Amino acid sequence: MKRIFDLFFAVLLLLIILIPVVIISIMVKLTSKGPVLYWSDRVGINNSIFKMPKFRTMQTNTPAVATHLLTNPEKYVTSAGRWLRKTSLDELPQIFSVIKGDMSFVGPRPALFNQDDLVALRTSKGVHTLIPGITGWAQINGRDELPIPVKVDYDYYYLQNRSFLFDLKILAKTVINVLFGKGVQH
Repeated sequence: MKRIFDLFFAVLLLLIILIPVVIISIMVKLTSKGPVLYWSDRVGINNSIFKMPKFRTMQTNTPAVATHLLTNPEKYVTSAGRWLRKTSLDELPQIFSVIKGDMSFVGPRPALFNQDDLVALRTSKGVHTLIPGITGWAQINGRDELPIPVKVDYDYYYLQNRSFLFDLKILAKTVINVLFGKGVQH
């Protein structure tokens, strides 16, 4: 049922956001050099690596690490990138990962390929068996503000309590958090 919901909702959403995606693509291209999309190596189900697309919000010379690990992340963020990150619109291309089956709308956020501590903790708790999501229980309970062990505890809670209704609750809370910019590092 989850896969059917993901496919149906992704295709429907893609039709709705097509024009904004084109506008954002033009905005990214006009405000910085480089490709419109950034393809990030991410850890998927069973710790397999997949390419996750996002609108590029950082300069092309940015090291491939989590933003919070950069010494001065602001020096890498593009002018359009600040707004895209604040509004979470940089995440829109991940709908293609949902259609492909690499991601779901709800699940633990996919770790970067080099976040060994996060991957190891998730694996020890069985969280690696879930398809990663655009949003998740940890996302709506702190997002970038959570230390890794707390994030994994939220992911584990989701693993133990996942259901269609729980996913709908997470999606609804995600919309509220995005509208109010809660838990987003700018």
